[in-house]
Amino acid sequence: MRHAAPLLQAPPLFHHTTMQVKTRFWINVGVSASCAALLLGGTLLFFSNRTGVRAEDARLKQEVLQLSSQVRELRQEQAMPAMVLTRYRNSICYIYGVYHVGMPNERPGLRARLSGTGFVVADHLLATNRHVAEPWFEDPESEALMRLGSTPVLEKLIAFFPGSPTAATVTPIVLSGNTDLALLRVSSVPLTRDLEPLPLASSLPPPGEMVIVVGYPMGIAGMVAKSPTAIYTRLAYRHDDIGAARELAALALIRPSATVGHLGDVVGDKLVYDAPTAHGGSGGPVFNSRGEVIGINAAYIDGFSGGTLGVGVQSLQPLLQAAAKKE
Repeated sequence: MRHAAPLLQAPPLFHHTTMQVKTRFWINVGVSASCAALLLGGTLLFFSNRTGVRAEDARLKQEVLQLSSQVRELRQEQAMPAMVLTRYRNSICYIYGVYHVGMPNERPGLRARLSGTGFVVADHLLATNRHVAEPWFEDPESEALMRLGSTPVLEKLIAFFPGSPTAATVTPIVLSGNTDLALLRVSSVPLTRDLEPLPLASSLPPPGEMVIVVGYPMGIAGMVAKSPTAIYTRLAYRHDDIGAARELAALALIRPSATVGHLGDVVGDKLVYDAPTAHGGSGGPVFNSRGEVIGINAAYIDGFSGGTLGVGVQSLQPLLQAAAKKE
């Protein structure tokens, strides 16, 4: 460090002795200046190093906070499937129905059973697919008969809720005209009065986020397959789906399954994800990593494990508004 000259220059006091004194004075001043320089330099270096340490501490602290946040998110994602099933299982029902398509006063040209999933979105109100509420919707065989003048008839549509020993009758009340969605009214039974509506997300997540699909893939067969061995042995080869469903309900074995995957793409109101599903899973809720419903499971593409399709939950809002007007 360089000091200012006036600090080192002073008027002479003596000639000879003063020269010695002067010499000593300059030596002392020089030593003092050197010490001061070293002290000041050290002080500045200390503060400089201290500032650097503080900056490094701040950077490390920020990195730790980011890592902690990422760990929390990963733990939340890992726990979400169990949380969803534990909290919302009773609000996700198995839907069973029978319908036929035929001419009046004639034997039906088509008679079939249906299996699907629905979930509570409001008091006594279920969301599902239109092709569950109207099983002839987008069904090529049914549509071919209807073009020849046949009429579709829904003979039976009932819902089995986890924990309830009896089924509830459900009735379609709002059908979407442009998406595969519908709302069903649930008959008043004791268990359905206090079922918690599932939380609906306000927006769709970006591709890459984890999704959880909950429903009843493979319908009765799927529930029988995962039942205790004695129950499975008794029900596996029965050709009476409704009887088997009622027995499973009486034994509290109506239980949905969850599969986990990732959102691959969002195209308009269509969601594409790789969480596997099967027949019977139609109409089930698709959850995001925060436990909110982002879509309704609708279909899958044969031969492509990443091709499960759902309808974005935003498309459900017009149906909910229409249902509210019917109250």
